[in-house]
Amino acid sequence: MAEDVAGPAPSDAAPPSGGSGGSGDSGGSGSRAGRNLPLAIGVALLMGAVIIVSLLTVRQTWIAIVAVSAAVGTWEVFGALNRAAGIRLSRVPVLIGGQAMIWLSWPFGTEGILASLMVTVLGCFVWRMRLGAAGFVRDVGASMLVLVWIPLGMAFGAMLVVPPDGSARVLTFLIIVVCSDTGGFAAGVLFGKHPMAPKVSPKKSWEGLVGSMVLGAAGASLTIMWLLGSTWWYGLILGPLLVCTAVIGDLVESLIKRDLGIKDMGQTIPGHGGLMERLDSLVTSAPVAWLLLFLLIPPMT
Repeated sequence: MAEDVAGPAPSDAAPPSGGSGGSGDSGGSGSRAGRNLPLAIGVALLMGAVIIVSLLTVRQTWIAIVAVSAAVGTWEVFGALNRAAGIRLSRVPVLIGGQAMIWLSWPFGTEGILASLMVTVLGCFVWRMRLGAAGFVRDVGASMLVLVWIPLGMAFGAMLVVPPDGSARVLTFLIIVVCSDTGGFAAGVLFGKHPMAPKVSPKKSWEGLVGSMVLGAAGASLTIMWLLGSTWWYGLILGPLLVCTAVIGDLVESLIKRDLGIKDMGQTIPGHGGLMERLDSLVTSAPVAWLLLFLLIPPMT
C-alpha cells in the first residue's frame, strides 16, 4: 500500500540508517512518493488487468492468484527475517500448510482453513524440534506470525470468490482497498502536514487518512450498488472499516521492516519492491471484507 506524504516528521521518528521509512519509502525516483511512479503505476495496471480478466472469465483463477501471491509473500518475509535477524523459520510446513489453507477454503470454507491451520502449527513445532532448544520460542513464534499474517488472511480473500457472485465480491474488495490507497496518497501529497504515526511511518498523515476514508467509502458505496446490486449505504460501513484494516496492515509491515532495519521485504515487483509492499493492506483487510460482505449481502445460492 503506498504511503501518503506528511510534513517533516519529528527527528526521533526518522528511520535508522539502512532502515525502512515504511511501505513506499524506498528511493530511486526522487519523487515525493519515494518510488519510480510511472514504473510503479504501469506494473500496478498490468497486475490489475490480469486479475480483472481472470475474474471475468474463469473466476476460480483468483484462488490460484491468491495462492501464488501468498507463497511469494511468505518467502519474502521468511528471507527478510532470516537475513536481518537470523531467525530459523519452519519454511516447509508454513509454505505447504499455507497453500492447504487457501485451496481447502474453496470446497470446505472456514472448516478447511481451521483444520489446515492447526495441522500446520503442529508441523512447525515438529520441524523446529530438530534444531534443539536454543531459540525455539523465537523461531516458532516468528513462523506462527507469518502463517497467521499472510496465508490465513489470504485464505479469506480466496473464499470471496466461491459464491456465484464471487467475482463481484472480489472486485468490490479490491476496489475499496485501491480507493483507500489512492485517496490516502493523493490527500497526503496535496494536504499532508500532520503525521499520523511518526514513530512507525513518518510519511503517513491524518490528512491522508481522511482522503482514504472519503474515497474508500465512495468506492464501497458505488461497487456495492453497481456490482452487487445491494443497498448503497452499506458502503458507509464497509468502506471505512476496510480503510482502517488496510492502514493497520500498512503500519504493521512498516513496523516489521523498521524493526529489521530494511527498506523493502524483497525486490519481486519492479517499481514496488517486494510483493508484500502490495499485499500488506490486502491480507489484513480480506477477513473483514469476507465477514462483512457475508453478513450484509448473503451469498447467492
